[in-house]
Amino acid sequence: MARKYSGLRERMSPEARAAAHERSVQMLLEIPLHELRQARVKTQQEMAAALGTTQANISQLEKRADMYLSTLRRYIEALGGELEITARFPSGEVRLLSFSDAEDAELEESPV
Repeated sequence: MARKYSGLRERMSPEARAAAHERSVQMLLEIPLHELRQARVKTQQEMAAALGTTQANISQLEKRADMYLSTLRRYIEALGGELEITARFPSGEVRLLSFSDAEDAELEESPV
């Protein structure tokens, strides 16, 4: 028999609820590129048009384990966002300067 989430949540301690909330926030922050694109209601074809490449290249880009920062920046901008990079240290956080002036060598080597 299925149980309602609200009933389960009521029986959780405040600490457990806080931990569950923190984990859900963390999961949202770790969203893969294709899910981010879908959440922004964009198709791969729309992204390809915005980035001047093909849908197949967007598909490959979304599956990559790593990429140039400039490629990621252009992808995020095509979704209407802005890429910011923050370094976290025990003593605090440092927002790194913009990488927007860097040329995108990866795009020159192969389309997106």
